Amino acid sequence: MLRLILAIALSLIAAPTLAQNDLQTILQTHADEVASPGRQSVGPVIADLLESELPSVPVFLERWQDRDIVQNTEDGRFYLTGDEENGTVTLLDIVSRDPVATAPEGVINQVRPNGGVRRVIGAALVQFRLSDPDPDARRSALASIARRPNADQIEPLRGSIAGEESALIRSEKERLLNILVARYGETTQARVEAIEALSGVITSDARAALSQILETKDRVSTDAPEGNVAGPLTLSRAEAYARLVDAGLASPIITPAAIRDALLANVAGDAVDGTPLVTLNTDAARRAVYDRLATDGRVDPFVTDTQIDAAIDAHRFDAVYVEEDADVTAAAFRTLQSVDRQVTLNRTADLSLDALSLASIYFLAAIGLAITFGVMGVINMAHGEFIMLGAYTGYVVQQFVPDYTVSLIIALPLAFVVAAAAGIAMERLVIRYLYHRPLETLLATFGISIALQQLAKNIFGTQARPLTSPDWLGGQLVINELIAISYIRIAIFVLALGFLGLLLFILNRTRLGLEVRAVTQNPGMAASMGIDPDRINMLTFGLGSGIAGIAGVAIGLYAQVTSEMGANYIVQSFMTVVVGGVGNVWGTLAGAGLIGVLQKLIEGFNPSNTLAAQTYMILFIILFIQVRPRGIVALKGRAAEG
Repeated sequence: MLRLILAIALSLIAAPTLAQNDLQTILQTHADEVASPGRQSVGPVIADLLESELPSVPVFLERWQDRDIVQNTEDGRFYLTGDEENGTVTLLDIVSRDPVATAPEGVINQVRPNGGVRRVIGAALVQFRLSDPDPDARRSALASIARRPNADQIEPLRGSIAGEESALIRSEKERLLNILVARYGETTQARVEAIEALSGVITSDARAALSQILETKDRVSTDAPEGNVAGPLTLSRAEAYARLVDAGLASPIITPAAIRDALLANVAGDAVDGTPLVTLNTDAARRAVYDRLATDGRVDPFVTDTQIDAAIDAHRFDAVYVEEDADVTAAAFRTLQSVDRQVTLNRTADLSLDALSLASIYFLAAIGLAITFGVMGVINMAHGEFIMLGAYTGYVVQQFVPDYTVSLIIALPLAFVVAAAAGIAMERLVIRYLYHRPLETLLATFGISIALQQLAKNIFGTQARPLTSPDWLGGQLVINELIAISYIRIAIFVLALGFLGLLLFILNRTRLGLEVRAVTQNPGMAASMGIDPDRINMLTFGLGSGIAGIAGVAIGLYAQVTSEMGANYIVQSFMTVVVGGVGNVWGTLAGAGLIGVLQKLIEGFNPSNTLAAQTYMILFIILFIQVRPRGIVALKGRAAEG
């Protein structure tokens, strides 16, 4: 056993040297071709290197391609160069870069492959990497091909597909092969088949390849243009004549600046063609003198409208494909149309996901307000600050619990308790004395909102505080290149669904829910049945505020936690409640969905201007309320009366 272990160790130690010796043996066999490579003569060298399957081959090819290889003309071997001192150069091993020899500077020959040879080497490197045992290395090679596609990569890529074990990587190789063949294929049939195979591919590189095939150049001619014509150009009269002038097919139009320059060039004394300069103070006077100069042949004559129209009518203006094969461009045009339709559908799906995500955020932010507003008719301007309290609760928990998953589990119920306690305190101390006085309630809660913001600034400062999400919520779910959604937003959507189910259960299956609905519909009748409206108002306000606290934790995971963060959601929360119908869970859900879809739809027309989107959204909601003042799902009772 000891001898076996010793033998294995010796073989591992000797392996790099043997590999290097084998590499040098191959290089010495083709020493002249390596030292002075040509595009036609480099093939046998590459073939022998690839056939050897030595791990040192790709390292050598990379350094050969980068012109880092030198030859010691004394021993004929190939090295990398190290430090130079007193005319002596340190020679390094090609693979390990360890010093292995020294030589006079005069015997060192730099190996400089030209551009054609470097492309051949690059293709060989691609083939080597595409067959690498490491899947990440193969993916890296594919990414390199996608960044810099060329015809030399077709055969190495095609040859690597048969032995590819990963279905995903094989699919990517086939897609890239179709892109390469579509652009650089040798036959029309091969290119058309590759283009048609891209009909279901919506990646940006596939669309770019099809667009490059359909690139055009403008051409002006007196008869039908030669080549693969895409169609006539639609040009204005001025633009058409300007193109004729640029092509040297028509005389330029004489501009006022040209008239001025011509007159200055023909000044004699204080006059031009006998006309005093002091009289040339109008356009008509200058044009008259210029016309006389043109009649004498001293300047170019004016171009008349009749001449312009005749010149335009005598020529054709066409767009001609750069690609000369009409069958290829026809196939690319059909395929690109199909791909564009799929791109539109996928972008619509992505926009729908964004709208759904935004709707879930608005639902979480507004559901607590919908409950309090619907049951008590209280306009609570401090609702956004309960969201802020929940977010800061999550931040504080993370300061004591560094495990973000555990801290999130603790923060959600704790945020509910903190915000609910604050809501109950506000209801007991302020709101209970202001029922049926909406203006005073609005002003009081607005003042409490400002006070809570200032309190948060005093405690946490004005800088944004991080509320870090767990690693499993990092990144995003990528369906394809056009559809993706972050895991945080998915989690918020799931949380919103959970609260929807929980609230429906509380309102429809529990005694508290029955009492809340009774007070909502008719507080006087509920009181006569033994229900304490005052107690229900307190519990309802606490429930709505607590839900806002949980919403704050969820929103803080992707938005900045600041003292003003609640103000960013109070307007949307009120719009959601009003549009959906106050005091109703389903109405809040419908309102959140409508506002989320509407905002994303408007942003789709101008993504860079979210303020304009919100403005248009508010205008739409104002019109909507005129048509349906009680909202999408209206309740009877106190909410309806308010």
